[in-house]
Amino acid sequence: MEALLGKTLTELQEVALSVGLQKFAGKQLAQWLYVQRVTSFDQMTNISIKGREALQAHYSIGRYAPVREAVSVDGTRKYLFPVGEQFVETVYLPEEDRVTLCVSSQAGCKMGCRFCMTGTLGFHGHLSAAEILNQIFYFDDLTNIVLMGEGEPMDNIDNVLRALEIMTADYGCTWSPKRITVSTVGIPAMKRFLDESDCHLAVSMHNPFPAERAAVMPAEKLMSITDVIALLKQYDWSHQRRVSFEYICWSGVNDTPRHAKELLRLLKGLNCRINLIRFHQGVDRDFPPSNEKTMEWFRDYLTQNNLTTTIRRSRGEDILAACGMLVNALNAKP
Repeated sequence: MEALLGKTLTELQEVALSVGLQKFAGKQLAQWLYVQRVTSFDQMTNISIKGREALQAHYSIGRYAPVREAVSVDGTRKYLFPVGEQFVETVYLPEEDRVTLCVSSQAGCKMGCRFCMTGTLGFHGHLSAAEILNQIFYFDDLTNIVLMGEGEPMDNIDNVLRALEIMTADYGCTWSPKRITVSTVGIPAMKRFLDESDCHLAVSMHNPFPAERAAVMPAEKLMSITDVIALLKQYDWSHQRRVSFEYICWSGVNDTPRHAKELLRLLKGLNCRINLIRFHQGVDRDFPPSNEKTMEWFRDYLTQNNLTTTIRRSRGEDILAACGMLVNALNAKP
């Protein structure tokens, strides 16, 4: 049955008219879905019983609870949400002053990055806007959202943009775009995101040299990192919106002075930051992780040359919740 969750205000007004309600009921539906976050039609008390029955006969709310939860020693929590016949993982990251949710946009992924465990799942389908929002709406204490879970958000651009509209619209959740970050390996659909959304962008770079990057990230052949950066330089990053680059560090592979100097050259003139990421030993791949001393040198060299760089703290590695480790390890069976 078609879900109401994920519909825009205009679409909800059309739904209202289709079941015999007045057009203004569409705004009431938006209020119940996106502000009150109801889970049943019975909770929509300012809509007539007859109207609620008509809605229920043709639509579902679109809300589903996760079927599994895993808790890390560091407080990170990972959830398994049903999406049709598939499941996706969502990661809840609590900190002292903020709570970030890492949201999936696809079941599995087709980008095939060699270092990412999620890619071993293969691709099992796009998530609808309702399925993206359902992950978010399960929690009531979030301060930030990152679309960095399973999948490539730009490969599901229609549904991602729809979900972002609802999260930030006056008729929806009224979130500031500054609280939402969307990741990408860099594919042509990224231009639509840049033109139609004000949310932050995080680009998975991992190597500034196109040939070396292509060896571990097949998406380099779809859109070279040089073309990605050329596109980004056409936009204003000095005010509301921020762009950052994710950079997993491998010993002797991409953490050398040669790579650091190329990063400075490639990103010159672009207002951005670099997030260095520790590679996880548990991933069965032929990439040795950089040591702490090398990562600190890499960070300090870039920062001293006016490229703001940080080392991201790893979270939830013990429950396979860290970067690149989502593999639906939470079995859906009892």
